[in-house]
Amino acid sequence: MSKFISGESRDQSTLFPESLEDYVSEDNTVRVIDVFIEELNLAELGFKGLTLKSTGRPKYHPATLLKLYLYGYLNRIQSSRRLETECQRNIELMWLLGKLAPDFKTIADFRKDNGDGIKNVCKTFVEVCRRLNMFEKPVVAIDGSKFKASNNKGNNFTPSKVKFHIDRVEKNIERYLELLDEADKEQANVTKIKATKDRLADFRSQLKKLHEIKEQVEAHPDKQISTTDPDSRLMKTQGFTRVVSYNVQSAVDTKHHLIVAHEVTNVPDRGQLASMSKLAQKALRKEDIRVLADKGYFSQPDIKDTIDLGAEPIMPKTDTSSSEKKGIFNRSLFKYDANKDIYLCPAGNELQNRMQVFEQGKYLDVYFNHIACRDCKIRSQCTNSKKDPRRIRRWVHEILTEEMLQKLKNEPELMLHRKQTVEHPFGTIKLWMGATHLLTRGLKSVGTEISLHVLAYNFRRMITIMGVNGLSKAIRVALP
Repeated sequence: MSKFISGESRDQSTLFPESLEDYVSEDNTVRVIDVFIEELNLAELGFKGLTLKSTGRPKYHPATLLKLYLYGYLNRIQSSRRLETECQRNIELMWLLGKLAPDFKTIADFRKDNGDGIKNVCKTFVEVCRRLNMFEKPVVAIDGSKFKASNNKGNNFTPSKVKFHIDRVEKNIERYLELLDEADKEQANVTKIKATKDRLADFRSQLKKLHEIKEQVEAHPDKQISTTDPDSRLMKTQGFTRVVSYNVQSAVDTKHHLIVAHEVTNVPDRGQLASMSKLAQKALRKEDIRVLADKGYFSQPDIKDTIDLGAEPIMPKTDTSSSEKKGIFNRSLFKYDANKDIYLCPAGNELQNRMQVFEQGKYLDVYFNHIACRDCKIRSQCTNSKKDPRRIRRWVHEILTEEMLQKLKNEPELMLHRKQTVEHPFGTIKLWMGATHLLTRGLKSVGTEISLHVLAYNFRRMITIMGVNGLSKAIRVALP
């Protein structure tokens, strides 16, 4: 007799057939998914397909497909074809969907046609978290992460890349013309000449297409085009490698690591501080929030715009001065005296505020001292100019950045806190995605896909914090 645990016979019949309810435990994730979706007013959230016609084939209710997508993204199943397969074999999904099994085209079309509704569901869940007092301390960390687009690097073109390909094809055309001349002189066989002419025609066709692409690149505002996903851009990632991708911005709560706001962009981090702060304020329904960011967001006009919104930005400053490379004193060695409105140079001389200029969208006060520079003994260490004095430019609202940097100096642990907060969600979402690219194309569709990832991430965090039963009860209270 075997001592191993034995299973039931496949041919065994039961007097009372088991129901799907018997296979789903009370603390199963699908139960809270079902509660959350059933409590939503999908019409107000902007979902399509809720109005039925008197004739024609019945449709799936949007709630059914929304449950399917939320379950899929929670369980690392994002593909519509894989979701179709799971509907036919996954007992949890059979319970959640009532044994309905939509085909992959229906599943994919739902995500494509209901982008606004899905984004609103994501915002609604953040609102649920807010009503449950998850954001008592209004401190958020902002960062961006590159998500690989569904566009091969070979199908992205910049001016230098197009020039390289055109030069390569032109050299090949010249080489094949020489081969054709040699074949004519040697009176080679017809087959060889025809093959050479066919190859030459291929290269000329490639050259024509490349010149068309060159015109498109030169006409594009960003001076680059992606032929598969037009909205994607070639961006720098970690390690200074370049990948055709999207830059996903997120604002993360520092206490529970919940994503309170997000946005999909195809531009760098600089210039995104104020817009992300505004989204976070709207989600938290508070203006006096603290915003932590890294030096990639440092932009003086953007910092002022964020402060004008009522938020408090904290980030380090980047040293963009090229003085050290030129072999002269760095700008940081010139100390500002606010009482006298002057700068003290390394030699101890005073540089007065002489005029104001408008450069790169900012008003700047210019400080210099002709006489002091002319007679200075260490002038060669300060400027390479033979006649003009060393000039120091100061933004008219520089006091705002100086106060911000002083706060950071008093609380240096904030930057470590920021990193530990905002990197966690990105790492989790990319782990769930696997070593792959985004499934959708275009800024709007990618925005929908990322919203599903964010919704699933926040959902999982809340289940971890409150448990399935606790979250189910809380949702019923927060969404009357």
